[in-house]
Amino acid sequence: MAMDMATIKTMIQESIPDAEVRIEDLRGDGDHYAAYITAPAFKGKTRVQQHQMVYAALEGKMGNELHALAIQTSAPAD
Repeated sequence: MAMDMATIKTMIQESIPDAEVRIEDLRGDGDHYAAYITAPAFKGKTRVQQHQMVYAALEGKMGNELHALAIQTSAPAD
């Protein structure tokens, strides 16, 4: 069963402190999403490390319940 946008957003926000998260359903099929995440926790981390944090927040659901997720991360501007 596919994950819904609210579940994805909640999992990320619970795992990454003070994250601002926006989720979009890219195709309207409830199976292909984009996540836009800005978080202070990303400061000083590489893009790969930031994405690893997001994957960890999803607790292994990527590739299973969550079929496709495009991730865009950033640290807040100072």
